[in-house]
Amino acid sequence: MVRSLIFALSTLALSSVGHASQYPENTLDAGKVSAQGKPVTLLGKGVSVGDNAPNFKVVDGGFAPVNLDDYKGQAVLISVVPSIDTGICSLQTKHFNEKVATQFPAVAMLTISADLPFAQKRFCNAENIDKVTALSDSVWRDFGQKYGLIIKDMGLLTRAVFILDKSHTVIYKQLVPNLSTEPSYDPVIEKLKAL
Repeated sequence: MVRSLIFALSTLALSSVGHASQYPENTLDAGKVSAQGKPVTLLGKGVSVGDNAPNFKVVDGGFAPVNLDDYKGQAVLISVVPSIDTGICSLQTKHFNEKVATQFPAVAMLTISADLPFAQKRFCNAENIDKVTALSDSVWRDFGQKYGLIIKDMGLLTRAVFILDKSHTVIYKQLVPNLSTEPSYDPVIEKLKAL
């Protein structure tokens, strides 16, 4: 039973990567992100500051669907990482959990990656991530496609931070230019203070 579940989830994740190539290139953010000194192509629509944040559908650690609309009337910070259980992604997630979420308890803090939910859950339990909600875009790729964050030929999401006000207007966007570096946290904190 467990083996068949793991096989089914692995197949689902691999098919999602294959379907990612069907998304259009994100021309809005073209040339803004690199990995190991080489530019990467982002797929999906993309969003700009001032846009109404697109609703999206992801899953939580129990594979239950979660939508942006579930946070209606609440400001939201979305921390996006390529893979939660890797060096920089781990530092980014821990930073928002330990240093940012405690300062802004009224803001919903989300970390979204393309990792499978049980991998996110294991990481969060091991690292005591309890103020940030880890959500997975592995099932439908809906978030990555709508926000223009899918890295072509990798199936991962690029590193980014978004802040949405209570009406879910995008008031802050940071695409981290180099995948191997953390976001700039100070501008994020300043924007949260101004909410």
